[in-house]
Amino acid sequence: MKNLELQKRANDVRKGIVTAVHGAKAGHPGGSLSAADIFTFLYFEEMNIDPQNPDMEERDRFVLSKGHTAPGLYSALAYRGYFPVEDLPTLRHLGSYLQGHPCIHIPGVDMSSGSLGQGISAAVGMALGAKMENRDFRVYTLLGDGEIEEGQVWEAAMFAGFRKLDNLCVMVDNNNLQIDGPINQVCSPYPIDKKFEAFNFHVINADAHDFDAIRAAFKEARETKGMPTCIVFHSLKGKGVSFMENSVDWHGKAPNDEEYAVAMADLDKIEKELEKAGEQ
Repeated sequence: MKNLELQKRANDVRKGIVTAVHGAKAGHPGGSLSAADIFTFLYFEEMNIDPQNPDMEERDRFVLSKGHTAPGLYSALAYRGYFPVEDLPTLRHLGSYLQGHPCIHIPGVDMSSGSLGQGISAAVGMALGAKMENRDFRVYTLLGDGEIEEGQVWEAAMFAGFRKLDNLCVMVDNNNLQIDGPINQVCSPYPIDKKFEAFNFHVINADAHDFDAIRAAFKEARETKGMPTCIVFHSLKGKGVSFMENSVDWHGKAPNDEEYAVAMADLDKIEKELEKAGEQ
């Protein structure tokens, strides 16, 4: 896909995120929005998947280790065709299949997640299983930069590096904010790249909102042999919504009706700008 088309898809994903969280009156918009371009590239270009056959044996696997950003994953899955976009506003509602954290019964979800630090361990297990069975699928997992303060993350990284799982791509959404504030003030995990390198990972630093940089990073990851890859994606929390950008306040709360209208107007403006760019 061309970058402009990916940008349009990502803007749709952001609209879905805001709509879902507003409908739920709860949820985590900030980190979902910062990862929207990553979700978009994964599901619309990078991964070998088939929405019409979500359990295809040779599909690539994705584990959302920072499971609280389920609105971002759900929106990408919906726009990719795994389930109706119209279901997004049912997020967290009683009886809805779209609960606050990913559940494996949802079409396109490969692993239930939410307990921080555990998703990467599941992804490492999947990657090891693929190696043991001589299968070709790749495994991707997305972590939060606050999440990597969990010790289990580094146990999983140590194992993955030792076993040379080059079919594993770990991504860190490095938006610099966690629920209690800036990560370097809460419990700094920096330098993230050097830490993963110490666990025998090939490490790439990339702009999370530049599709050329995203594409190049995943290409480098696929071409890396003999060791797993970690892509540290430098992102902006709340990306695309003016009053949410780089604000820790929007880590885990929903916009009210007035805020929802402003957020959608912001995203409508971006959509019009993209449409104009496509006409030039």
